[in-house]
Amino acid sequence: MTDIVDKATRSRMMANIRGKNTKPEVVLRRCLHANGIRFRLHAKLPGTPDLAFRRFGAVCFVHGCFWHQHPGCTDATKPATRTEFWQAKFSANIERDRLAKQRLLDAGWRVAIVWECALIRDRLADTVASLGEWLHGNQLEYETAVIHPAKLHRDKAS
Repeated sequence: MTDIVDKATRSRMMANIRGKNTKPEVVLRRCLHANGIRFRLHAKLPGTPDLAFRRFGAVCFVHGCFWHQHPGCTDATKPATRTEFWQAKFSANIERDRLAKQRLLDAGWRVAIVWECALIRDRLADTVASLGEWLHGNQLEYETAVIHPAKLHRDKAS
């Protein structure tokens, strides 16, 4: 299948994809701040975490399910064209994430991964509360679970 836009347009579209201040990141920051949890943005640490909670000795990465290929998530799709390119891209992202997490743990930081799918409206409050509990606890790692849209609809009906 050929691309539906020309190379210049596709390049411009891809250049607009941000690495910082993404919508999921901003949503999480607003909720944490509203709950009195203070943080620093994009600390100069391995992997440049999205949020650093120096008081708690913790950092947080907000991962997009597509770009970081959230295992088991319906948002972690793979494009049908240029599959070798995309597989290499996703593999590099996953390996970079793994190395950054390990370097932070080795340096004494606690590491949280919040996936984009955990920040949808129906799950946002639970995610923020869970992250807050983790911050005040002593576990080294935290990661949000896979949120399946079908499960959300069942939960609403209950």
